[in-house]
Order: sequence, then structure tokens, then C-alpha cells
Amino acid sequence: MIHAYAAHTPGGRLEPFAYDPGDLPPGAVEVQVEYCGICHSDLSMLNNEWGISQYPLVPGHEVVGIVCAVGEQVTTLQVGQRVGLGWFSHSCLHCEWCLSGEHNLCQTAEATIVGRYGGFADRVRAHPEWLVPLPTTLDAAKAGPLFCGGITVFHPIVQFDIKPTARVGVVGIGGLGHLALQFLHAWGCDVTAFSSHPDKEEEAKALGADHFVNSRDPQALRAVANSLDFILSTVNADLDWGIYINALRPKGRLHFVGVVPQAIAAFAFPLIAGQKSLSGSPLGSPATIGKMLDFAARHGIEPVTELFPLAQVNEAMAHLAAGQARYRVVLHHGST
Repeated sequence: MIHAYAAHTPGGRLEPFAYDPGDLPPGAVEVQVEYCGICHSDLSMLNNEWGISQYPLVPGHEVVGIVCAVGEQVTTLQVGQRVGLGWFSHSCLHCEWCLSGEHNLCQTAEATIVGRYGGFADRVRAHPEWLVPLPTTLDAAKAGPLFCGGITVFHPIVQFDIKPTARVGVVGIGGLGHLALQFLHAWGCDVTAFSSHPDKEEEAKALGADHFVNSRDPQALRAVANSLDFILSTVNADLDWGIYINALRPKGRLHFVGVVPQAIAAFAFPLIAGQKSLSGSPLGSPATIGKMLDFAARHGIEPVTELFPLAQVNEAMAHLAAGQARYRVVLHHGST
């Protein structure tokens, strides 16, 4: 039996839940969960905000743990390896996207907590293509959020071939943004942090920002017009996007990884005149996750985390829902 925490109704309390996963399929892997980060997507799934949740729902898709069993067809992982698991748990491996190495774009990809049970548990199952070995120099207690939040902000750097000479803006200094600052600083970019909280300036600069803009200050926003090559928006809020488009240099790009609630309003003329672009992206491929982990290990990049015992999962979820997380919440097994 696998012992987990599940909600039985939308927005319901997570209660102890045991289930029999059956025999391990020949192509699957079972992982003993050590740590599991809590992502805002877990809250969205708990509340069925996207209309795809199935109950009982076991959230958790930022898993770090030890391989405890492998199917007979699995040759790439061994019992005893420490691995991480993110949003995806399986891809088809034969569509054009998988064959080109972009498993994250597979149209039939299986999500770790959609229609199956996730990592708020003592064990979780997945397929080996999405279980990425953890470098030994990374702290297992902090690494879980890299498999969702980390790859979400690292993937665009690789996807758009951001140069070390680029001037890059990061909108929002939270769970995603604080990782983006670290990655972009280590990449060599000149980094501007945009935040509606002026008290975050000192910490943003400590995380890697070269400049800080109070996004509630119109004069400060006007001062950065035509200055940035790339802006990464990590917020789940509706902003005046025309201001950020205006902050881009010609051929600049405003890229979204935060899910804004409303339609993105933008005038076509500034995009046409400056040959500017709007875009978005999901998580990266397993290969890109591997690159991100190596880069993080090399440069000492890790999320700022708060630890909660798994038994306090409801308190941890409430902490995140209240906007009090600094900056990622991680559940752990054990008494400490």
C-alpha cells in the first residue's frame, strides 16, 4: 500500500489516504519520497481551477526521492539512485515532439497529478524519461522546486538562446522570480527585477538583480523604456503589459511563464514597429532539466525554502495560499 494525503472534494482538506498501486508496470519506476515541494499548481488542482482535477486528488509534483523499485524493462535507472520528478511523469516517446527531444510538448504526455496520484505520499510512480538523477552536490531538501519552478524559468533561457550580454527583466520576485534572478545572474546577464514590493529590493539584489524597479512607480517604469532585450513575467496577475512592451528594445520579447488570469491586452503597433514578440512556455524537456541541475550545482543555485513535515500538509498549503511562502514550501518525511 502507498500512504498519501488526498482531498476528496474541490478545496477539501487533505486527509490520510492509502491505495494499492498494483504490480509495477515493466516500464515504470517507483520512488521512495524524501521531499516534495508545494507549487501553486497544487493549489489550483486542489481547487479544480482548471477543470481537470479528479478526486481523490493526491497533489505533489516537485518530488525528490530514492528509486526503490524498477520495472523489468527499465535500464536507465537503478535502485538506490536519488532522482527528481516534476509536472510530467510519462511521454509517448514516439511523436514528433518526443523524437525531437521536446518531451514537454508531447500532446499525450501524462501529468504527475492529473488523473493519477502524486508526491504527497511515501512513494510515487513515474516512467524513467521524466525521472532525472540529482547531482550529489545539490541539497536534496531544497532541490524539489527546481523540477517545476526552476525548469519553468530556466527553459526560456535555453529556448531563446539568451546571451550573457543580454539585458533581462524579471517581473515578480516570488517562487519563480527568485530562481530566475539567480539563473540569469549566473548566466552573465544584466538583470532588472520588477516588483510591487519596494522592501524586496535588497533581497532581489542579493539574489542576483543588478537593478530594481518599483512597478508601482510610474516614473521608475518610464525610466526603463527601450532598455531590455528580454522580459520574463512570472506573476499570476493582470498588469499593464503595454508598459513592459515599451521597456523592450527592438526585437525584444515579453515571455510569460506565470498564468495571468485575464486576456493579455496589447496594441499591435509597438510590436510591429519594434519587431517585438509575446510568447509563453511550459516546463522544459528532461534533457533541459538535466542541464539546469548541472548549472545549478555548478553555480550554487538553490531555491529559498521553508520546510514542513508531511503531516502538516494542510498548514503548509494554507501558508502558500495566504501568500506567505518565502519562497518555496517543501514537505519532508520525518520528525524534524
